[in-house]
Amino acid sequence: ALPILQELIQAGEEEESCIELLSSILEVLYQAQKSAEKLRARHKDRGDVELAQVKKHIQVILERLLHTVNRRVIVLDRENPLRSHYVACMAAILSQMDKDHYSTYIQAFPSRPELMDFLMETFILFKDLIGKTVYPGDWVVMNMVQNREFLRAINQFARTLTEMFLSNSNFELQLWNNYFHLAVAFLTQDSLQLENFSPAKRNSILAKYGDMRATIGASIRDMWYSLGQRKIEFIPGMVGPILEMTLVPELELRKSTIPIFFDMMLCEHRLTGSFSRFEDEILRRLDSEVEGGRGDEQYMQLFKSILLSCCQSHPELAKPGEDFVRLVSELLERLLDYRAVMNDENKTYSMSCTVNLLNFYKEIDRQAMYIRYLYKLKDLHISYENYTEGAYTLLLHARLLTWSEESNAAPVPGPHGLQLHTQRQLKEALYNQIIEYFDQGKMWEEAIHICKELAEQYESHMFDYEMLSDILQREAKFYEKILKVLRPSPDYFAVGYYGQGFPTFLRNKVFIYRGKEYERREDFEMQLLSPFPNAEKLKSTSPPGQDITNSPGQYIQCFTVQPAEEAKVRLKGRSIPEQITNFYKANHVQRFSYSRPFKRGPNDPDNEFANMWIERTTFRTAYPLPGILRWFVVTSTETIIISPLENAIETMMKTNEKIMSEINRHQNDPSLPINPLSMLLNGIVDPAVMGGFTKYEKAFFQEPYMQEHPEDAGNIEKLKDLIAWQIPLLAEGIRIHGQKVTEDLRPFHERMEQCFEQLRAKVESQYGVREMMFFEDRRSGRPRSIAWVPDWDQLSHTGARQVLHTEAPPTPKPAPRPSESEEHRNEHRENRASAIFGPRRQDPRQSISDLPEPKGEKRRLSCPISESSPSSDGKQPPPSRAAAGAQLSAAGSSLSPTGFGGRVRSASKLPPLPRKFSLAVYETFLEQSDAAA
Repeated sequence: ALPILQELIQAGEEEESCIELLSSILEVLYQAQKSAEKLRARHKDRGDVELAQVKKHIQVILERLLHTVNRRVIVLDRENPLRSHYVACMAAILSQMDKDHYSTYIQAFPSRPELMDFLMETFILFKDLIGKTVYPGDWVVMNMVQNREFLRAINQFARTLTEMFLSNSNFELQLWNNYFHLAVAFLTQDSLQLENFSPAKRNSILAKYGDMRATIGASIRDMWYSLGQRKIEFIPGMVGPILEMTLVPELELRKSTIPIFFDMMLCEHRLTGSFSRFEDEILRRLDSEVEGGRGDEQYMQLFKSILLSCCQSHPELAKPGEDFVRLVSELLERLLDYRAVMNDENKTYSMSCTVNLLNFYKEIDRQAMYIRYLYKLKDLHISYENYTEGAYTLLLHARLLTWSEESNAAPVPGPHGLQLHTQRQLKEALYNQIIEYFDQGKMWEEAIHICKELAEQYESHMFDYEMLSDILQREAKFYEKILKVLRPSPDYFAVGYYGQGFPTFLRNKVFIYRGKEYERREDFEMQLLSPFPNAEKLKSTSPPGQDITNSPGQYIQCFTVQPAEEAKVRLKGRSIPEQITNFYKANHVQRFSYSRPFKRGPNDPDNEFANMWIERTTFRTAYPLPGILRWFVVTSTETIIISPLENAIETMMKTNEKIMSEINRHQNDPSLPINPLSMLLNGIVDPAVMGGFTKYEKAFFQEPYMQEHPEDAGNIEKLKDLIAWQIPLLAEGIRIHGQKVTEDLRPFHERMEQCFEQLRAKVESQYGVREMMFFEDRRSGRPRSIAWVPDWDQLSHTGARQVLHTEAPPTPKPAPRPSESEEHRNEHRENRASAIFGPRRQDPRQSISDLPEPKGEKRRLSCPISESSPSSDGKQPPPSRAAAGAQLSAAGSSLSPTGFGGRVRSASKLPPLPRKFSLAVYETFLEQSDAAA
């Protein structure tokens, strides 16, 4: 039969015919083997000879059949249904081969190159069959039989590797590399992960086939240690496959294979003095492996304990090894937190874990991974329409780039990465995307900053005037939107997660959340509790005790907080539309406060203000809001107690600010409805509504209180001063109300005027007269406005009563005629708002122009030199702001202890008619105010 088979093969007959003939011959030979065994039982000598001959023929047929089937499996497409038949045939042939068969088969190759080609081809074939099995997943028996025979074959071929391809002269790197990748692919295949099966099926597999992962894992470990000095050639290439193997959730396998990592560290350190290549690769691969579902808390603890133990036995690796283990442990902790919430329907906590990861990669200077998570965070924000946070996230990447023609160092996800090759191109594209996101998030002030930077590049570096025109038009539209588009201020919420039941990145921490437009606290709480259905909501706003923080449950605390940032220096004491100031009150905020009232001392049922104390807790976040998240963790808290008198002062200041805000709103927009102004004014001037100032006077202005609390003398004067300053504000509000009131509400307005006159007479007789000074705008149709400058720093300090000034202001000398360029600037200044309610108190040694300018604002390079430097013709520049301040001071303006400006009249004299500033004083003030701006 063998010559016939040989003729068929040489004649090029179909391989199916060859396999069929081989199988028939093999069947005859197996029958001959049985006959020989029977003959051997009767005649031992003749039986041995016959049996040896039969086995030899079987060996030849098996080899020929294996070779033919292997070739057929390789040629057939994966989707071909015949492939599974040939794979089954291959497994059957392999099951018939013992050690002698394998040894004879290997020795039959005439040369080493042919043997190497066979092994290479077989390793690739096995890896392909393991990666895409030909059997369905529920064909457990067929998969296990195939794996059992593959494992025997792999271990036999491993022996061949160590015997014939390990010595220095015969070492084949690629062959060894293919072996390791095949062995790891075998170990990590889905059909061997017993923890995914039911207990009954798992026990059945273990009883019949055993855990083949432990067998192949031990083989991989032994093969690695047999490499000797050749190990360095597999670093960092084999770090990923070994990591994949150690992440398999089998305890004994992990214990036996994790030490391979230390051997890699030691090998690289002895050769190069460090193990940086190993470290970079394991950090990179660990990220993708854990995100893919591998790894757990047990692995993190095993990795830490085993490697620390190994490092301590080698002094040269003790310190760097400890740092490496700490680094990997921190990364694993963050990756496990991220994976736990990655697929949640509510992506809030996914964003937090993403930020933890990108901050970690930034700290260890892994820019590629940092950028990868930046774009993951950006995509999450945009999917939730968090356009402001998406813009801030992209801005972090843009800040890493320079305006140069250098190529991009790190790969960029998304459409920008493939088309934009230089840093300038990428940064410009990112800036345009950021501007669009800021526009959608109504953060036009931030968009303007980006526009200015782009405009500078177009104007002074790229000389692209067409793009410059476009960006300046976009910038102008943003300025217009600031004033004309409604933009409600967001609410802020403090959220505490207490109890051991929360993940580590939330456990016993407090966060400040930035709410969305018109978002109610009830809706926010419902969204907050949805990922934790078993969490209990705490009703108290006080910090919980250890019985809550150490409990195994979940407790959530939520309450509204207020931004507690001080006003920007450049906004103080200036007449600025509230559309501008409201933005800075609610944005770029890092401090937030919560006030909890409580009673202390004897209770007075007739006057609740007398013992109304305030416990004010101020929270400081890690970063200002808004930012790359809608929330940030609280890093520090501070609690202070505010006395009833200080509470009254704050209440009066807020009331005065509210009156002034309403006045300015109606002056800027006469079409506003009058109802809010009516309710505000009536609630203050009509004692029947709010009680007026009587409760403050009864609580704090009585002689017994002043004798009992002499330290409050200064604050009492401030409260009186605030009451006195409320009169001119009310007068202006009632004047506006009288202009806009309808005939139906005329009796109501007259009643309010009567109450106000009584209130004014009482206050001015007791606390003095305060007068507003208006500098009327020379432009027709421009509403006048007032500015109030509260000095919060002086709130809790005592001070003497202000000296009252009544002298008339001296008229300064006329200013010299300005130059032509100055006339042009003066013409521009005349087009500005020009009314102010008193100057802010300044240190006489420091002029207003010395105050710090806001960060990040640069002057355009194309601005006229005459605006920033003295003129070359020797003409004197305009007077300084300090000189203007001195003129105003000499004019008789007095500042109260609360920081308000204006004219203070003695309470014992009747107030004369208001005085008017001369035109020269007015022009000087305008000129210097513009210079400071």
